[in-house]
Amino acid sequence: MLAALLLAHIPARDARTQPLVADLSDHLIAISTAFTGTEVVLFGALDGPGDVAVVVMGPEHDMVVRRKDRTLGIWVNAASMAFERVPTYYKVATTSPLEEIGDSTVLARHGIGLDHLRLQPADPTDADSPVYDEFRAALIGRMQSEQLYSIGTGTSDTNPIARLGERLFRTNIYFPANVPTGQYTVSVYLFRDGQLASAQTTPLFVNKIGVGARVFAFAQTQAAAYGGIAILIAVAAGWLAGVFFRRT
Repeated sequence: MLAALLLAHIPARDARTQPLVADLSDHLIAISTAFTGTEVVLFGALDGPGDVAVVVMGPEHDMVVRRKDRTLGIWVNAASMAFERVPTYYKVATTSPLEEIGDSTVLARHGIGLDHLRLQPADPTDADSPVYDEFRAALIGRMQSEQLYSIGTGTSDTNPIARLGERLFRTNIYFPANVPTGQYTVSVYLFRDGQLASAQTTPLFVNKIGVGARVFAFAQTQAAAYGGIAILIAVAAGWLAGVFFRRT
C-alpha cells in the first residue's frame, strides 16, 4: 500500500523519463501556539540503482560565535567570530555513508555533509585564522544541540533513507518546535559510481499562523508601537502584582 501511494504521487511519464523523481508529503509547515514539532515525508523513485542524498536547508542568517574565558573567577566573552549567511536549519540523509556515495569534490561543490557546509566568516581574513576551525565546530555543535543540524547515513537512526524495493525510497524529515520560519530548500541528489547523475530541488515553507503570526507581523512592522505596548503591559502587570501582594 505504501509503495502504491508513493507511485500515485509521481506522474508516470516523469518517472519513466527522469532518473530521479521526488516530492514531499507537505510543502507547508504551519506553526501555531500549540506547535511542538512535526515530520514531513520525502518520497521518490529511481530509474535504476544508485545512492540518494537529501539535503534540507533553512533560511540563512548572520550569526556570531563567542568564546568565554574565566578571568578573576568570572566567565567573560574573550573572543568572537561572525559568520555570514549561515543556514538556520541543515539536515542530510543518505542511503550510504557519504564517503561511499560520492567524490569529495562533488560533495563539496553541492555542500553535502557538515564537512562541506559553507560557513563563511564575515571577515575574510578569519578563514585563515588558526582558531577558525574551533569557532566553526562550536557553531555546528550549538546548532546540533538545538536539533537544527543533523546527519543521517545508511542505517543510522538519525534521518536514514529507507529503500522500498529497488526503485522507491523515503525518509522522514523532523522539524523541532524551535524551527525557524521562512523558505526552505529540499534538494535530492542521485549518485552513481561516485558521480552526480541527477538532482532535484523543491521548496518548503515554514510559516506562523493564528494569533502568534499576527503578533509577530505587528512586532516586525510596528516595532516602536510593539515596544510601547510591551512596556505598558509589563508596568500594569507589576502594579497589579503589587496590589495583590499588599492585600494578601
